Amino acid sequence: MINTGLLTPGSHRAAELLDDRAVARAVLLTEAAWVAAQSRLGLVPEDIAHTCREAVDRVTLDEVSLNRLAVASEGGGNPVIPLLADYRAAVKELHGSPVAAVHKSLTSQDVMDTALALVLKAAQDSLVPDLQRTGDALAGLVETHAETVMVGRTLTQHALPISFGLKAASWLAGIDDAARDVLDRAHLSVSYGGAAGTLAAGMALCEQGGSTAETAERLFTLIGYWAEELGLAVPDQVWHTDRVPVLRVAGSLAESTAAMGRMANDVLLMSRPEMGELREPTAEGRGVSSAMPQKQNPVLSVLLKRTALAAPHLLGQVISGAAAAADERPDGGWHAEWPALRELAVLTTAAASHAAELTEGLTVNADRMAQNLREAGTGVMAERLSAALTPVLSESGGSTAKHRVQSAVREHPVDAEALAEHLTGMVIAEDAPSLPEGVNPQERDSVSAWLRQLLDPRGYLGATQQLCARAVKNHRERLIT
Repeated sequence: MINTGLLTPGSHRAAELLDDRAVARAVLLTEAAWVAAQSRLGLVPEDIAHTCREAVDRVTLDEVSLNRLAVASEGGGNPVIPLLADYRAAVKELHGSPVAAVHKSLTSQDVMDTALALVLKAAQDSLVPDLQRTGDALAGLVETHAETVMVGRTLTQHALPISFGLKAASWLAGIDDAARDVLDRAHLSVSYGGAAGTLAAGMALCEQGGSTAETAERLFTLIGYWAEELGLAVPDQVWHTDRVPVLRVAGSLAESTAAMGRMANDVLLMSRPEMGELREPTAEGRGVSSAMPQKQNPVLSVLLKRTALAAPHLLGQVISGAAAAADERPDGGWHAEWPALRELAVLTTAAASHAAELTEGLTVNADRMAQNLREAGTGVMAERLSAALTPVLSESGGSTAKHRVQSAVREHPVDAEALAEHLTGMVIAEDAPSLPEGVNPQERDSVSAWLRQLLDPRGYLGATQQLCARAVKNHRERLIT
């Protein structure tokens, strides 16, 4: 029962945060923190809490033990029960006798959900800084390449000139949104409801002869101490079958993979040899081919795309589990969440590391971008030409001014000089056409210079500069610390 990530390359970057050992240790920490919380409320002596903390490290979590626990988990349908047996044995060995405070008034779901909250917190603590690194690197690319002109593409075809900085600004906006979403949503609180969500056993634990309201207040204080011990939040309500908190986590992770995947798609396209506009950073052994030694594969982007493709299906499984929750404790839906949520968290956390490395080392070939723009031909400027010349040219032979411009572009699809000369002749042939101030319709050189200016892609970038500046400004104002 060995799972080392062989079929999910790159997942090792996050596996230790969320692997079986991490989950098992989180279960043990959850149990120890519950005893510590009872000690803070005066229900057990401090030395008992100390013993229970120490016992966490006495439970063996090597490969053999984890495999045994996995098999034993089948009996109760979750790993808490066999882990609890091992933990109680470790506590007894240290204390000399059983400690009744261990797991007292808890149920397996309380512990399992809280343990998952712990491992997800570790993932979030790794994921957010890497998304921030990615955003910082992209902000640098936006500033550097705000005026690096390239051909824009829509529906896979050449469209209008854009700048690479603007493309990077679009990536940046998605990454920034993802980072904020993960920070705000990718976390769970402690889970406490007892056997059926009524807190009945907890009330019995905290009862000291006062009113029900006083007992409940002590119980809520106990839960607050437990959350503090673990560094987690306290929920407003029992969430045994309210799985919306889990959906928020899974949704934010999946959204992040989409933002990173979108960026990877562009890098994969633009790094194709026939385009050659971008190149991934290299590293020893990365991107090699077993059969073709000349290749340098864009592996970081490939892995990002892999994760973006897998994430929606993992999210779907979490959603299915949430929708299947029934009664006061789920009968299978809860269990279906675990593997999908963990796999989604592992892949997303690893992907954030891949994205940071990709963007920090991305090489931009501005010369190749300019060459590809030239080779895209004159059609990329047709929109600008039509807008400028439609008021100037009259209808001719049943063709509107716009159609005449389009016909000229089709006649000279590559040669901008020839197109400018063609259009110059059309303009001069008009009877005193209305031209911009400073352009003399009677002077061929004046008209030709104006048309050549219209054909310069650098002059048709719209609000690119402002959009780039805004993206960088928004990123720096939203820095996550």
